[in-house]
Parts: sequence; structure tokens; C-alpha cells
Amino acid sequence: MKKLVVVLVALLFVSCNKFSIEGTATGIKDGTKVYLEGSGEMGPMPIDTVEVKDGKFEFEGKSELPEIGFISIDGVIDPQFQTRKMVPLIIEKGSVEVVFNKDEIQKSQISGTTNNDKFAEYNKKADVIYKKLQAFQTANQEAMIAAQKSKDEATIKKLQTQYLAIVDEMDKQSVDFVKNNPDAFLSVLLLENFISRGKLPTSEVKSYFDKLDSSLLATKSAKNTKKMIDAKLKNEKGQQAQDFSAKTPDGKTVSLKQVLGKVTIIDFWASWCEPCRKENPSVVALYNELHAKGLNIIGVSMDDDVAKWKEAIAKDKLTWTQVSTLKGFQVDPIAKQYNVNQIPSTFILDAKGNIVAKDLRGDELKAKVVELLSK
Repeated sequence: MKKLVVVLVALLFVSCNKFSIEGTATGIKDGTKVYLEGSGEMGPMPIDTVEVKDGKFEFEGKSELPEIGFISIDGVIDPQFQTRKMVPLIIEKGSVEVVFNKDEIQKSQISGTTNNDKFAEYNKKADVIYKKLQAFQTANQEAMIAAQKSKDEATIKKLQTQYLAIVDEMDKQSVDFVKNNPDAFLSVLLLENFISRGKLPTSEVKSYFDKLDSSLLATKSAKNTKKMIDAKLKNEKGQQAQDFSAKTPDGKTVSLKQVLGKVTIIDFWASWCEPCRKENPSVVALYNELHAKGLNIIGVSMDDDVAKWKEAIAKDKLTWTQVSTLKGFQVDPIAKQYNVNQIPSTFILDAKGNIVAKDLRGDELKAKVVELLSK
């Protein structure tokens, strides 16, 4: 009898965590492959593949916790990126219905579970702002190109400000959703996006995260978000910079503590990073002028090709300490330690190794360094 009870409980557990995704794919030929993918560190990860039959497709599986997923179909290609167009949805226990619109992917519909219904509601509102953004880009594309060619900084700044104002509308919608839906899995995804982009102060993201329903905290996205929050809090202004060590181009291991000066800049960059390379002449000039007065720099490269790394150092005349794990941006442990999600990224440290500023450029960077050197 006990064995029967155990089996029944196990079957009940499996059935409770079962998900099914029933899709409609009008205009897609029978036999065409449909892909269900989840989210991994390096991008979408395959979960299952089925075929269209009579304009329909279906996925079944187990999902103990909600996760973001994507459905794509062979032959439905984004012409700009030459990749399959994807319909996002939330994979979770229950039945989800998907209407795949091959002609206008943004008009695809998802419904059936609480999280997907809320996701659809959010997307409907977001689509209005997205279309507004697209219209602005279309209307001002020629003006931006002309301004860039003529180096009309006033026009460039004006257009960028107007563009960012629309982006802020999207961010406000996201913040409002998180505030009003602490039990929705989408709130976790939005907070994960905010912390990775650095769009909101870490303390604000943490305040929203701390109010999430406890049932969401075991999800992969929630764990990743918490990890990023904790890492960012360690790297906020006023915190002691975390020590690290890596090898120089000649194979010598050097740590941050070894190169601390009266002022120290940690410069995250890479040979393949065009904005980094454009910024290098300004940093070289700054270093040449102020190194004798106590400015030190340690460059942390996100390269994975030692030859290209060395070539860039020589070409840009970077004479300060350079280190790299040569593991690339996606997995570099120092970048993860400092929660660096984009480059160039810089941390400015005082004589005690405390972080006093981040991501300053040009005149702002020089002013801060001069200020610190004068103390």
C-alpha cells in the first residue's frame, strides 16, 4: 500500500508540473519545424522541436518553475539579423495557447496561464510605445545621419534626448508593472533587465526585488537578479574595490592591490570594442600628463585572442599595466566580479582603493582625477 501511495504522489507531482503549449501557425506548411527554446547564459537554448500539422503545433513537458521561453518557426526570418523571428512566452505549468503571426510577429498572441496573460497585457501596452519609437527613428533617421556627417553636436544631442525620452516611457511602464505585480514572473524578468542595463539605481531595484512574492525567488532569473544586485552593491561608490589578479601580456600575474596609486582607474576594454579604442587616445593623454603625480591605470581586457590584445596595446600606445584572463566578455571572472555588462566601463579609486566614481569620460574624468590628486 505504501508503494502505491508513493507512486500516486509522484504521478500527481509530475502532472501538477506539466506544461502544454498549443499553437496555431496559419500559412505555415505541414512538416515545417517549430522550435521551443529557453534562456541560457549565451542566448536561447533548445528545449524541444516539433512539426506543424494541419496548421497546428504542440509542445509538452515539465516545468517546476516559470522561465522565459521562445517559439520560432523555420523560414520565418528577421531580414535585418537573418535569424528566426521569435515569439516570447513564459513556460510554466498549465496550458498555454499561442497564435503565431508569421507576417507581423509582434501581433502574435499568447494566453492561457496567469503569467502569460499578464505578459500579453504588458506587451500590448509596450507595443504602443515601441511603435512610437519606430516612428521617431524613421522620421529622424536622415536628420541624424546628416548631423553625424556634419558633426552637428547640438542636433545629435537633441535627437538623442528625444529618443531617450520615449525609452523612458517604456521603463516607466516596466517599473509600474513591477510595483503593481510583485507576484508576476514578468516582474522578475523586468528587474533582471534593469539591473543588467544599469538603468535604475541598484538600491531601487533591490527595494522592488525584496517585495517580490516568495514563490518567485527560486526561479533561475530571480537567482541571477539577486546575484547581480549583490555584486553591484559591492561595487557602488564608497565601497572598497574588490581585489583581483590576472596575467599581463608577458605572462606575469599582477593584482589590483599591486598597482594602486594615489588615484587608480580600472579600465575594462577589449581590442574589438570600437568605443573603447576611440576613447584610448584621451586616456593615454591623461595618463601621460598625470602619472607622475600619482595616477595609475590597470586595463582589464575582455579579449580571448592574445595576439589581437597585444596588437591593440601596441597600436594604441597603452603603457600602463594590462591584464586579461583571455576568457572573453561572456565568461570573464573579473567582469562578473565587478558586474560589468558593457564596455568601456571604468572605476575610479582613491588612494585607499575606495570606489569614488564610475564610467567617467573625457573632461569629467580628468576633473575627477585632478580633484583626487589634489587631496
